[in-house]
Amino acid sequence: MTGSLVLVVNAGSSSLKYSLVDGDSGAAAAHGTVERIGEESGSLTHVVDGTEHVDERAFATHEDALAAALDAFDDHGPALSPADLAAVGHRVVHGGPLFSAPALVDDAVLDAVEDLVPLAPLHNPANLEGLRVGLRLFPDVPHVAVFDTAFHQTMPPAAYTYAVPLEWREEHRIRRYGFHGTSHAFVSRAAAMLLGRDPDRTSSIVLHLGNGASATAVRDGRSVDTSMGLTPLEGLVMGTRSGDVDPALHAHLHRSLGWSIADVDSALNKASGLKGLAGHNDFREVMSRRSAGDEAAALAFEVYAYRIRKYVGAYYAVLGEVHAIVFTGGVGQHNPELRSAALSGLEGLGIALDPARNEQPLREPTIVSPDGAGVPVLVVPTNEEWEIARQSLALVRR
Repeated sequence: MTGSLVLVVNAGSSSLKYSLVDGDSGAAAAHGTVERIGEESGSLTHVVDGTEHVDERAFATHEDALAAALDAFDDHGPALSPADLAAVGHRVVHGGPLFSAPALVDDAVLDAVEDLVPLAPLHNPANLEGLRVGLRLFPDVPHVAVFDTAFHQTMPPAAYTYAVPLEWREEHRIRRYGFHGTSHAFVSRAAAMLLGRDPDRTSSIVLHLGNGASATAVRDGRSVDTSMGLTPLEGLVMGTRSGDVDPALHAHLHRSLGWSIADVDSALNKASGLKGLAGHNDFREVMSRRSAGDEAAALAFEVYAYRIRKYVGAYYAVLGEVHAIVFTGGVGQHNPELRSAALSGLEGLGIALDPARNEQPLREPTIVSPDGAGVPVLVVPTNEEWEIARQSLALVRR
């Protein structure tokens, strides 16, 4: 029987996050982040037993960054050798239509992740580099790729198919994929367990609300629809992303302002959402400005909450029967006023909040609806690192 420790690696374009997680219990022995990889000055922050150990220096490559992280384990603990690891679990953003489950990393998986770069040009190249670096530094440990999109591969064709030409769909793989899959998988299962239900017999609407935000309709433990689409831009209002807009907006801005496709794409991804509405992408700052009487912040809050409410209603119709509404993510977990506004007016569907329960600080999975509510409302902190470790461990044990 293999051990249960998994080194979880999340490689970004200029950063690398890591966590040493017990895949069975979810306990994290240490975690850290390397920032500004490839720049003149960088930093590594290694956290163990609540203490931060910071190393300020340049990290030229992702390999330098991961090697420095291993040095941090040697210097600050806990002691880590390849023999201690059951697996190295890698977050990979886009698995396209190819991956509906985690995959043991081999040459074919590396080639597939590279082939999917056109679907995630900002993320998959960095994820691919993380895979290659990990394989070089841990050649004798199983490596597992866990895909953000995999959980949503259970969506039926009617949910994932866009009404666009056949050539686009077949040759260019244009369809809804969805993201945040590891979070939605973890949270929907944890919510069912909190309710004392079998996850495979539980239908829920999961709202992952943070700087990125998405909603997912889960039927019997499987995703049947989700708000993000071909890219993470579609759906809910986010920190800097617009969410749903008229697809003709690109053409309109090109005709009216002479903007290029790249100009519009950048604006919708980096200058829209809460930032475009209120001038700031941090929801806490928006709430502060709203409390101070800022009209733009007040409108941003209303737009944000309204979009969530609309998706909750739509996914209620998709599922037919809903056993839970579940909030997660930084905003979903920590903002009771947003939860209240997002669900306001849905009492006729059996959805309501208990004010006292909703207002309490929430650090553990908690029911915030009244006893006997038709549809329980839950807050469940997400733990994507544990989900990646859990899936990696389950695969290598098989």
